[in-house]
Amino acid sequence: MKHFTELTDSATRIVDAAEGLIQQVGYNGFSYEDIAQSVGIRKPSVHHHFATKVELGAVVVQRYTHRFREALLRIEGTVTKAPDQLRAYAELFFNTYEQDGRLCACGMLGAESESLPEEIRSEVRRFFQINAEWLTSVVEKGVRDGSLKANRPAADVAQALLAVLEGAMLVGRGLRSERGPRKMVDALFSYMWA
Repeated sequence: MKHFTELTDSATRIVDAAEGLIQQVGYNGFSYEDIAQSVGIRKPSVHHHFATKVELGAVVVQRYTHRFREALLRIEGTVTKAPDQLRAYAELFFNTYEQDGRLCACGMLGAESESLPEEIRSEVRRFFQINAEWLTSVVEKGVRDGSLKANRPAADVAQALLAVLEGAMLVGRGLRSERGPRKMVDALFSYMWA
C-alpha cells in the first residue's frame, strides 16, 4: 500500500480531489469517475496511481492525519495558554467548515465506519486517538494551572470537545448555518474557562 509521502504530483492531485469529495459526500458517495472528472484525467489514470479505492482512502486519511498533527505541533509551539490552545484547535474545524460547508474528512469517515474496509477504519481511529490524546494533555495542563475548570476527567472533557466540534459541523451543515460549529463551541468554552 502506498504512503502519502511517496506521492507524485499527479497522485497528489488525485488525493486532493478524493479528500474534497470525502468532506462533501463521504467515502461511499464518490467513484473513480468523479475523481477523474474533478482532476481532468481519464479513469484509468486514477487506477494507475491507486489500484483500489481502499488504497486511495487510506492515503487520504494518512495525509489528513499528518497535516492535522503538524497543526497541533504548530499550536503547541506558538500558543502557550491552554484555553488559547483549545481555541486554536477549534479554529482548525471552523476553517474547514468555512470551505463551502466541508466537514472533517475523518468525521465523515467515522460516520461511515461500519461500511469501510479495516485499512481505512484503522487510519481513522488513529486520527481520533491523536486528537483525543492531544486534547487530554491540554485540558490537564489547563486544570493544573487553573486556566480551565473541569469536573470530569480530562480524557472525558477532551472527547466531549472533539465530539462537539465534529457534531457541530454536521448540525451546522444540516441547518445550513453559516456559523456552523462556532456557536456551539463558544457555548462549551464558556463553561470551561476558569
